Amino acid sequence: MLPYPPCPVRGPLTWGSVQLSTRWLLAPLAGYTNLAFRLAVREIGGVGLCTTELISAIALVRGSRKTLDLIRTCPADRPLAVQIFGSDPAMMRDAAQWLQAYGVTSVDINMGCPVEKITRGGAGSALMCDVAQAVRLVQTVVEAVHIPVTVKMRLGWDDRQWTAPALARECEQIGVAAVIIHGRTRQQGFTGTVHLRGIRAVVEAVQRIPVIGNGDVRTIPEAWRMLQETGCAGIAIGRGALLNPWIFRQLHEWETLGQPQSQPDWWAFLAFMERHFTLQVEERGERIGCATFRKPASWYSKVLRPGKRIHGRLMQVRSVQAFQEIVSALRGKGPPLAWRLPATYNSPIPVPAGPIAHW
Repeated sequence: MLPYPPCPVRGPLTWGSVQLSTRWLLAPLAGYTNLAFRLAVREIGGVGLCTTELISAIALVRGSRKTLDLIRTCPADRPLAVQIFGSDPAMMRDAAQWLQAYGVTSVDINMGCPVEKITRGGAGSALMCDVAQAVRLVQTVVEAVHIPVTVKMRLGWDDRQWTAPALARECEQIGVAAVIIHGRTRQQGFTGTVHLRGIRAVVEAVQRIPVIGNGDVRTIPEAWRMLQETGCAGIAIGRGALLNPWIFRQLHEWETLGQPQSQPDWWAFLAFMERHFTLQVEERGERIGCATFRKPASWYSKVLRPGKRIHGRLMQVRSVQAFQEIVSALRGKGPPLAWRLPATYNSPIPVPAGPIAHW
């Protein structure tokens, strides 16, 4: 094993009044980072904070059953942030107060989502077009709760409007506990590469609060580059965690021991998929658990490479027995030739094709 450079940042990470166990955070991903996946990742270890997929503040306040399903949690699912979106300060305030009473660790305000169905209502990345308005919204939320409030943002709307440094500076002044910055603009969507210099500009714009870097981190060398070149205090990982749920544990081992000790193989990924499925069924019941597992099943299939026939069965699984038969067949077949850690090749995880994609 080749030696890794030392982790540029060490020690505890504070999140307002909360001290996190590590600086490696699970970022929100719509349709993926539900309770079952979060619990499975937590069992591996190394993750300091998990965040739910983004939810509508209006839908939460109105008691939408679908929205309440999205924020399902349990005592083992801590510390937990719930990410909310909206453009009405009063509604965002009410949602944050509801979440505080619900018992979450912190509330994250989404200013990063680029998809049109979010931005057309003035939420998500659209908030970054008017710093003063965004700050008023954030201040309304911060003053309404005593739990930490954080903001997830992009660099700006496009390359001509990198408003993130100014917005982060203003957010710090009104009491935001941390800023999570995805190093792309809204115009980029999920394409192109992350601008590390943009993340560094946000780090340099604040005085005390931690800035968390996000985007294009799948391996320890990529994490080292993010930390080294930006000076950020930690890293939030989304798609990289789908490709390698051990990434948080590996990063923690790298920070504390100098080298990652955990090196999962194909069999470990198969066992993780089985554990994820079991938790999903325990949480939602057999019928809904199987139905909602089909989305992550698509990327498990791309990672495990089971072959066309087993892939088809996995994508249509309707019962625990059927899933167990699929796992048994995979165990009998074993890993494909030349299988390697998924994080070493391009992500098979589908993302929106651009800012106006349906997602």
